[in-house]
Amino acid sequence: MTDTYLVTGGMGCIGAWALYHLRRSGARAVNFDQSEDRHRINWLMTAEEQAAITFVQGDLRDTDGLKAVFAEQGVTHVIHLAALQVPFCRANPVLGAQVNVTGTVNVFEAARENGVNHIAFASSIGVYGPPSDFPPGLIPNDAPKNPRTLYGAYKVCNEGTALVYYEDYGITSTALRPYTVYGVGRNQGMTSEPTKALVAAAKGQRYKIPFSGEMQFQWASDVARQFILAAQQPLAGARGFNLGGPPSNVARFAELAKDALPDAEIEVVDNPLPFPAGFDDSALRASFETVYETPLEEGIAETISHIQRLGDGIEQ
Repeated sequence: MTDTYLVTGGMGCIGAWALYHLRRSGARAVNFDQSEDRHRINWLMTAEEQAAITFVQGDLRDTDGLKAVFAEQGVTHVIHLAALQVPFCRANPVLGAQVNVTGTVNVFEAARENGVNHIAFASSIGVYGPPSDFPPGLIPNDAPKNPRTLYGAYKVCNEGTALVYYEDYGITSTALRPYTVYGVGRNQGMTSEPTKALVAAAKGQRYKIPFSGEMQFQWASDVARQFILAAQQPLAGARGFNLGGPPSNVARFAELAKDALPDAEIEVVDNPLPFPAGFDDSALRASFETVYETPLEEGIAETISHIQRLGDGIEQ
């Protein structure tokens, strides 16, 4: 039987990169998304390349519709990325819960009814609290979860849901918790500002990043490949892992952009975000032989080069 990868939220940044890498590998990919806006995918693939992908428009809240997609498409692997992000959950908590919580339950139910025994899905470092909750240093993988946003609370619920589906039905799962994802396609969300700065710089425009501080930057291409690997290599139980890498200062991010593009004019406002500097990824490294981690200077340079190739076709 041909392996078929279902990517929920493929119109988003990480989802678009996941579809890109699946197509490049020759895998059959099905994109499930409420949106039909392919602008991020268009930044990564030509129309001819996209023809190899099956696009299904649907709503995670539609339980029966999602189950039908699993059955009709012969889904064998799941990469569940679709979710409403922090600002949207804050603006509409009910819709946020329906999409992020009920939608995730629907993914597990569709998998259960169609004999899919493993799911890779997106959690977030938003499940943890602010730096004041922890001692200095990287936050361990098993640190207490005490989110301060509805988005983070919904992600905690998702990880709990995954555990129950393993204990009750034997469905294994791997949740990955990204931090500051950057790269082509990252034009939405609280921490998209560094990428927007790269877009502006590549177009010869000035940009002001409205926050500072230390954080872990993860290249969208790497994050997508880690999700694909998590879908391909099931682990026993319902596991959750921090994505890591060396913490870096936002000011250094801007400096590396200037190294790649000397004319770049990027200002960083002295306004540290209320998040820990970094999260320990040793559990991830102990569980997977491959951890995708492009050095920050290379990821920034490649992102700028990609934006320049696209020209005015890319937006901030």
